[in-house]
Amino acid sequence: MAASDLITLKDPRSPAAEAYRTLRANLMNFDQTRPVTAFVVTSAQGADGKSEATANLAAVFALAGHRTILVDGDLRKPQQDRLWGVDGKRGLGEMFVDDVAMSNPPLIQTPVENLSLLPAGTSTLSPSDLFANPRINDIIGVLRARANYVIFDAPPVLAASDAALLGVRLDGAILIAKAGATRRDHLARATETLERVHVRVLGAVLTDAPRERRADYR
Repeated sequence: MAASDLITLKDPRSPAAEAYRTLRANLMNFDQTRPVTAFVVTSAQGADGKSEATANLAAVFALAGHRTILVDGDLRKPQQDRLWGVDGKRGLGEMFVDDVAMSNPPLIQTPVENLSLLPAGTSTLSPSDLFANPRINDIIGVLRARANYVIFDAPPVLAASDAALLGVRLDGAILIAKAGATRRDHLARATETLERVHVRVLGAVLTDAPRERRADYR
């Protein structure tokens, strides 16, 4: 897959692309007292299409003129470098250990104006240990200062603690569910897991819904 295959870029007038724009509007107006400008996108389990959904969501924010940074926070199975066709050898992992990378993040400009990608990069440490490290707060601060919106792609909630560790440091989390694939009990468990550690759950997004149901896409 290439970036040009993302539905928001390939077919911006499609119902699915419009659904991402509706989600963007909902997030921008979610809570005026606690604006959502940095958040994590995750799922209950694997193979739910959360990385592609994250890329599409980041794209529509950027297409609306907002400076946006898409962060591949899935250090276990990074997908954003593949989706965007870029070299992901340097990225978030380096910011944990390299002061130069911290002061000058290894961002990659995507084909979408206003959208930069911070790949997963490389690290020999456990992702859970990295996201529990106080340095993640500094990284988030550096990225916030460079963009209007910072969107993290994170591993599934039921597979690793990474999404929860990120979510408590951000403005909230979105759960991706895939029609016909995601089990309701898994989604409920994922929501409970996030809420248990006081992550602000912003909502769930259903992908791959049958065409006649896409008007109800949230």
